[in-house]
Amino acid sequence: MVKTVKWGIIGCGNVTEVKSGPAYKMAEGFELVAVMRRNLELAKYYAERHNVPRYYNDADELINDSEIDAVYIATPPDTHHYYAMKVAQANKICCIEKPMAPSYEECLEITNTFKTKGLPLFVAYYRRSLPRFNKVKSLLEEKVIGDVRHIHWYLSRTPSDLDKSGDYNWRTDAKIAPAGYFDDLASHGLDLFVYLLGDIKQAKGITGNQQRLYTARDIISASWVHKSGVLGTGMWSFGTYTREDCVRIVGSKGEISFSVFGDSPIDVIKHDKKEQIFIENPKHIQQYHVRNMANHLHSDFQHPSTGKTATHVAWVMDCILDRL
Repeated sequence: MVKTVKWGIIGCGNVTEVKSGPAYKMAEGFELVAVMRRNLELAKYYAERHNVPRYYNDADELINDSEIDAVYIATPPDTHHYYAMKVAQANKICCIEKPMAPSYEECLEITNTFKTKGLPLFVAYYRRSLPRFNKVKSLLEEKVIGDVRHIHWYLSRTPSDLDKSGDYNWRTDAKIAPAGYFDDLASHGLDLFVYLLGDIKQAKGITGNQQRLYTARDIISASWVHKSGVLGTGMWSFGTYTREDCVRIVGSKGEISFSVFGDSPIDVIKHDKKEQIFIENPKHIQQYHVRNMANHLHSDFQHPSTGKTATHVAWVMDCILDRL
């Protein structure tokens, strides 16, 4: 493709305000021409603030707009499959917000449909494109810590005011996110670990609902093994006294530690020496992800986050949650 790719966004909510929406206007070869939200006034308000020419309150109108080449689906995950199949039917490029869909089966159907039609399909696991994590990847490839033996991720947080209020939150509705915040947050980290260490061949987990604040599960532990032989473990607890986010990758000659969601320094320990590497994340966190989509569509560059990679992570998630 050599022409400017014109994008439309379905679901111009909070995630598109700073994290992703502006990136579609910044990327060379891309143009954001339309947005959709069920509330027409809110769609109009977004379009006016972000200088987007058109706005809709009907997703079908945006998808079938003849001037739109590609659609970014930024709605809650329970509607991703529904809209993705419509985008495929319209023969248009698609990027889906993560997680790609609530189940491995839905992800597989989306991916196979786009593959059959020969349509590019991307998923917004943007950490694969961030300089911060590509630095970690290069350190591993250079064997700075020797051969990798195992990886561990611990993520905890206190219950939010929304959790304690009992008010509705799709992120803790078991019908949409069976494991609650795990579905929304852990998918980012597990996808990143696959990017850094290769595909996973086996995974299992134990889950619980300790707080009984909502229908979804609130504590999950898991273990897995990468095809390379690297072992992995994780603990995600969403009802503790404090927030913590720490990944340790331990090798034969040292270790690397970092956070998935923060931008604290990357710590590299080798023997008795410790080095800290700080790489700041961009203001619009999906900037590099979107730029890489443009590179993919306009050159022979291969984007690191596709329907295929996201489907693999969905399989891992479902294995951990014993849904397969």
